[in-house]
Amino acid sequence: MSLNNTWNFHNSYLSLPSDFFSEVNPSIIFQPELLIYNESLAAELGLTEFEKDNLVSVLSGNNIPEGSTPIAQAYGGHQFGHFNILGDGRAILLGEIITPIDERFDVQLKGSGRTPFSRRGDGRATLYSMLREYLISEAMAGLGIRTTRSLAVVKSKDTVYRQTEMATGVLTRIAESHIRVGTFEFAARTGKPESIKRLVDYTINRHYPDVLETSNPELSFLIEVMQAQIRLVNSWLKVGFIHGVMNTDNMSIAGETIDYGPCAFMNKYDPKTVFSSIDEQGRYSYENQSRITKWNLMRFAETFLHLIDSDVKKSVALAQAEFDKFDDDFNRIWKINHLAKLGIIKEEDDDENLLNELFLWMEKTKPDFTNTFRGLVDPHLHDAAIYKTDEFVAWKAKWRKRISAVDNYENLLEDYNPSVIPRNHIVEEVLIKASEANNMEPFDEFLSKLQHPFNECNSIKYQTPPNSDQGYKTFCGT
Repeated sequence: MSLNNTWNFHNSYLSLPSDFFSEVNPSIIFQPELLIYNESLAAELGLTEFEKDNLVSVLSGNNIPEGSTPIAQAYGGHQFGHFNILGDGRAILLGEIITPIDERFDVQLKGSGRTPFSRRGDGRATLYSMLREYLISEAMAGLGIRTTRSLAVVKSKDTVYRQTEMATGVLTRIAESHIRVGTFEFAARTGKPESIKRLVDYTINRHYPDVLETSNPELSFLIEVMQAQIRLVNSWLKVGFIHGVMNTDNMSIAGETIDYGPCAFMNKYDPKTVFSSIDEQGRYSYENQSRITKWNLMRFAETFLHLIDSDVKKSVALAQAEFDKFDDDFNRIWKINHLAKLGIIKEEDDDENLLNELFLWMEKTKPDFTNTFRGLVDPHLHDAAIYKTDEFVAWKAKWRKRISAVDNYENLLEDYNPSVIPRNHIVEEVLIKASEANNMEPFDEFLSKLQHPFNECNSIKYQTPPNSDQGYKTFCGT
């Protein structure tokens, strides 16, 4: 089977007005080397038969397969509350592929060179940052969290300058689509009423076709996107994930986690935790992620209110009625998720109090978030002194009494509580070795653990949190 036939590219995004994209080819890179390739994801996508040289040439951007029309997408976004016109400044969409089970996915190259949206940037990315996205996005997939995926990272002999000279990398990102809240904001600001209508219709047909059977498809579309985001962000909270830069251009309409910039996983439990170096006010802290989700969705709704109903007052009332339910809907999912982390699937009268008591203790004592829950089934994780306090021992006795009536609760605890997460200090260690010392072995070993995070861990080094996260910062680096 030839390389070109295997990709079988589609380009449905080209059906949108030309304002939404610019046709541009990736820039050639020097001596590309395929550093890591996601064989299992490739099989899911139906990409199974390649000659290596041809594969590397496509994933580096050096060869454009037949049927691909490479584009950089235009979008806007509220960045820390302020709107800007943006676009793919270092990413190029090769097209969409249809899987053997008739699913459609975007294939995008990140770090693939300058585009009309690059502004003063070079359009390149560091190998470190591309390996970081590969590692974290695949960890999220292992955790069962909806996410864009990473198919490959290609290393180049070219270098980029980010304070110092650094190795260059190109990531192949797979997504249900790259349509963002910021895409809708961009469309609404084009001054062309037909643009937002065509984008709404395109997105509904691609992601939420069932709403076409309802009496008000546009309102139903808003509701579906809201519910998808409620589920997604709650899935972050239950594993201690902090996205770090929840700008509207980083919120996928498909309900996938997208853009792994300054993200990180919380070790000690502190709702105010922030890792991003630029989030000085804590706008995107762990505890604020639900509020920002609602704020972003309001910006989304504003872009097509006139399509929900031609009467502005009625349209606003219909949308507002859905937002009035947001907090209750979000908190309901939060409680379901966290009771499941205690092994409780069918809630009883006092279960909410049991959960609240645990979190009150956690807020006061700040134990490791992951080990507090996984330790309920892996007792060695509760050997630390913090778990020997009278308050926690009393709570655990109460929990044991409640859980004793639940069949197979140990299996539930193992299914809902990972034993391994991307501990920040280990992430840094393996990325430095891979990008600076050309040593992929620690990266590969850690990745294998993260791809099966609910298995019992036989290496305590992956479960041991650092003494402190104080001072740890992440960056929106490329």
